[in-house]
Amino acid sequence: MNLKDGVQIYVEARRSEGTPWAKGAQNLRSLQTHVGDVAIDGIRINDVVTFLDGPLTSPATWYKKYSVLRGFFRYWKARNELSNLPLPPPRRSPVQSFLPYVYSRTELRRLLVAASTVQRQFNCVIGGPTFRTMLLFLYGTGAMLGEALQLERKDVDLHKRRITIRSSRVHRSREIPIGSDLCEILLRYHRKHHRKDMMLDSNFFLTKDGEKIKADTANQTFQRVRKEAGIARHDKARYEPRIHDLRHTFAVHRLTAWLKHGADLNRMIPALSAYMGQHDLGAAERYLRLTPERFRTQLDKLSPKRSKKKWRDDVALMRFLDTL
Repeated sequence: MNLKDGVQIYVEARRSEGTPWAKGAQNLRSLQTHVGDVAIDGIRINDVVTFLDGPLTSPATWYKKYSVLRGFFRYWKARNELSNLPLPPPRRSPVQSFLPYVYSRTELRRLLVAASTVQRQFNCVIGGPTFRTMLLFLYGTGAMLGEALQLERKDVDLHKRRITIRSSRVHRSREIPIGSDLCEILLRYHRKHHRKDMMLDSNFFLTKDGEKIKADTANQTFQRVRKEAGIARHDKARYEPRIHDLRHTFAVHRLTAWLKHGADLNRMIPALSAYMGQHDLGAAERYLRLTPERFRTQLDKLSPKRSKKKWRDDVALMRFLDTL
């Protein structure tokens, strides 16, 4: 496969997850300009080194470009287009200043009200009830936007309260249980919006015209709803709160609830990772630093230096996670 086609396919796969991924796509096209439209397996480490070490490249920019290339090459190696990753040794990651935005429950309620209000406008592609239900689904499951937009009616078993989540990025699905409240919300939406005369597509969440919702449309709609709800960052961050932050909010709120009830996080963090479709525990463990400060004493007990027994030592738990 040549590089041009490989870049196009990979960018489409990333965007299908619900994010514009503009900067990553730009980096890959810059690589294509740098090395030419060669075969993917014809790219050499030296080609990548000279690309990464371009003029005026800061450590943060180098690391971001490296991360994009690593994901791209891993994607094609998994599909047997590469035998080895043409990457130099990684450099130490620069300090990350960006933190996900965690919505308060008050802000979540304001988002839901705004979704119903703003989306009543005639020219809105996504109806208010649909977008409100989608927000509740994202917050209630921790799913990514792309996973929600790919959700089909056959994936939703409301009788068993089970949902099959499919990820185009890793070509793997997972089945998750949902609570009775979310199940009832999805059931009401299904009864009202899944009439045969209204549906042109098999997806669960549909536009007013009965078609599949595009990721760009959902992101733009969310920003309009967020502004109507009066939600903004006040920490000088470059990015305003995003729809993807509902996933982070789900994780942080769940961890906070477990901490309040004295749950054993050495067991619960792996379960949370599996539920959210994460293939390593690093992401779930990073959510711990976003929990309220009053829980720091309990969290200190999870430190490898102070806790003798870790979730990795629980054979039964690890066997269970391997089946998910």
